[in-house]
Amino acid sequence: MENSPAPASISRRRLLGTAAGAVAGFTIVPRHVLGGPRHIPPSEKLNVAGIGVGGQGGSDIAKMAGENVIALCDVDAKRAAGSFKKFEKAERFEDFRVMLEKVKGIDAVVIGTPDHIHAPAAVAAMQLGKHVYVEKPMAHTIYETRRMRDVAREAKVVTQMGNQGHAGEGLRLTKEWIQAGAIGKVTEVHCWSDRPGKFWRQDVPVPEKGQPVRDGLNWDLWLGPAAFRDYHEVYCPRAWRGWWDFGCGAIGDMAVHNADPAFYALDLDPPIAAEAQTAPVNPNTLPLWNIIHLYFAAKGDQPAVRFTWYDGGKQPPRPEGLEKERELGDNGIYFVGDKGVILCGGWAGTPRLVPESAMQAFQRPEKSIPRSPGHHEEWIAACKANKPEDAKAGFDYSAPFTESLFVGNLAARLGKRIEWDSANMKATNAPEADPLINKAYRDGFAV
Repeated sequence: MENSPAPASISRRRLLGTAAGAVAGFTIVPRHVLGGPRHIPPSEKLNVAGIGVGGQGGSDIAKMAGENVIALCDVDAKRAAGSFKKFEKAERFEDFRVMLEKVKGIDAVVIGTPDHIHAPAAVAAMQLGKHVYVEKPMAHTIYETRRMRDVAREAKVVTQMGNQGHAGEGLRLTKEWIQAGAIGKVTEVHCWSDRPGKFWRQDVPVPEKGQPVRDGLNWDLWLGPAAFRDYHEVYCPRAWRGWWDFGCGAIGDMAVHNADPAFYALDLDPPIAAEAQTAPVNPNTLPLWNIIHLYFAAKGDQPAVRFTWYDGGKQPPRPEGLEKERELGDNGIYFVGDKGVILCGGWAGTPRLVPESAMQAFQRPEKSIPRSPGHHEEWIAACKANKPEDAKAGFDYSAPFTESLFVGNLAARLGKRIEWDSANMKATNAPEADPLINKAYRDGFAV
């Protein structure tokens, strides 16, 4: 695989020169210095822009239909066609940097691009004082999670990561039950997903030669911060999740959903260590399957926790007491305490005690956690009120959560135990992890 950027075309150089100057301007004069995000009455509409509005990004921007969608940006005109049609009055762009420079009056930005574009787009928007909603995982590297969180704090903007189950009833019930002592002290968590497999391929060889770029796609802008390579259909759309340069695999795609109850209910800090068992590893794509162990230190009354993630067809052992007719399902999580087990469906689904007889005997505690009006709805309301704390999956919560998952990916990628020093953002026993913790960027896309 080519690791160094290819010579840019003259037109691309001109574009990067203009956009890089704009990005530099973002850094020098962030909008919050000039007065901060404006306060918007609930009855007034947000001015929203979308970056990456095909696929899941299209679903996210559709949730903004009650607001003013004034600009849309996508490098793939065909995949974005549905959003372009839905919001036909919105200005259209290929390059998010140009859009942010030219379109005045944007209050908030919704980002639904591949993982490697999340941080460059989000940081550029936040430095202009824009509120940001970004699809999961919030970033592509551990460093990016920190950078995004810090810029959000500095700019005093509202943020949200797209793990929709965080607004759901199941997440809150799980925390309330664990806090009420339904299964005693939790020491073990198992979490899994059926991905990749039928959703995208992994352990794929690098194509020997490229293909003609398909109609409607600006391949150079799709690559963004990543080193240049020739286009091939094995990279996009969707297949990018299996490539280290663009995605974060199943743990980035689905653990953000399925593991959310563990991080929320147990109030976990980043792990102190990680280990992994995997299919054969290559430097370009993720393994066909992973079993990743994260080790969390004791915290207050919460004892140390071992969290295990399974993907690519691997599943945890069946919890003790689970009836033979009950299936674990394709996605889910279960908690093991010293007094029992709680099993939840995927996407932070509804919890049940195991066995079912324990569920029937369980005296549910009173609901104590405020309920959400909806994942996108709470972000919109928080943007209008300019209250970052009201968006519950904001970067203050999502950054350490995402960091934890990415420490697991370090163990899988390097094939060794990782001793993690979160305070210093270092794998203390693996200096070779440094370029994976904070990657190199092509000119014009650094964060």
